Amino acid sequence: MTPAMPDRDPRAAKGGREREPSPAGTDVEGGPPDYEAVEAVGRDSSEAGPGAEGSPVLPLLGYLAIGVFLGFVFVLSEVVSWYRIQEMFRFQSFHMYGIIGSAVVVSALSLQLIRRLGLRTVRGEPIRVTPKEWGSGRPPAARYWIGGTLFGVGWALLGACPGPIFALLGSGITVMVVAVIAAMAGTWAYAALRSVLPH
Repeated sequence: MTPAMPDRDPRAAKGGREREPSPAGTDVEGGPPDYEAVEAVGRDSSEAGPGAEGSPVLPLLGYLAIGVFLGFVFVLSEVVSWYRIQEMFRFQSFHMYGIIGSAVVVSALSLQLIRRLGLRTVRGEPIRVTPKEWGSGRPPAARYWIGGTLFGVGWALLGACPGPIFALLGSGITVMVVAVIAAMAGTWAYAALRSVLPH
């Protein structure tokens, strides 16, 4: 749960300099993306056609291949297993904690490599990662503990988090269609109500 993106960076405002706009999807900020800007980028890309410069078709195929591979990993490692999820929440097994812990380590190392090597996106855009902010909500950090609590309750009841939902659906667990629809509805609801929610 994050606040809307400010028009000016407060850190830049101290020096009297406007914050430079970042390419859509490349700047990990404390707030959600500018949805209108993302839609405009999408319209421009679709109007340009698949053969135009900067066409997103090839990168999307790469993402699709990685997603399919990740789905296999989820199933083979039993991350999608309802029983494994229940074991984790009941502190009966180290299995899920080991997987999540290894993912945290890999993510931390990857972010360090991105910073140190100055890696860029497939379109050559810089990848900038900024520190998370506590937010202005009361109590402090409400955006994290309220969102985390809701996420955890949903995870425990459903027995799956967003990624494994699609892996389960692909493995033939058709009831997960309901979970996918509910997740999309929740995402839409947040986008519609984010201006009145605590951050």
